[in-house]
This record gives sequence, structure tokens and C-alpha cells, in this order.
Amino acid sequence: MAHKKGQGSTKNGRDSNPQYRGIKLYGGEAAQPGAIIVRQCGTPFQPGFLVRRGKDDTLYSVGTGTVVYRGRRVHVVPSDPKTPRPVFLQ
Repeated sequence: MAHKKGQGSTKNGRDSNPQYRGIKLYGGEAAQPGAIIVRQCGTPFQPGFLVRRGKDDTLYSVGTGTVVYRGRRVHVVPSDPKTPRPVFLQ
């Protein structure tokens, strides 16, 4: 009986890295342009005002402001009062 393992290939070591999905910025938190708001698989959350969707369904901010959740929609309310905002957020 050999007391050492041979130099053959191992059958372990093929686990994939975690995706770290979920909500990254909650309602009321400040968002900068490019800040990731939600990492998701599919689109349980839809992009709203000042929010865009990446090719992997990630929602990110395109403006500076405060994150607001209204149902399935995610919006960023502008922090600058001179920036136009949609009617439903006023």
C-alpha cells in the first residue's frame, strides 16, 4: 500500500465564485452617478427616474440624489432643486 497520494488530477476545486446579489442602496440613501443600487437576476426591480439597467440586469444611478422605491420601480430623486423631476415624485 502506498503511503502517499499519487500525482493524478484531483476531482475537487470547481466551485464558482459567489455573485453577491441583492439591494446595495436602500430607500433614503444617497446615490452618486454610477452607484449600483440593486444586483439582481432577472428584473424583479424595474428602473425608474435617473436609474438605468445594465446588461446583467443591475440597476445603477445616472444622477446624484436619494434612492426611492415605489412598488417594483426604483427611482433616484435629484438632490439639486434646479434639476427637473417627474410629477409623481413631487
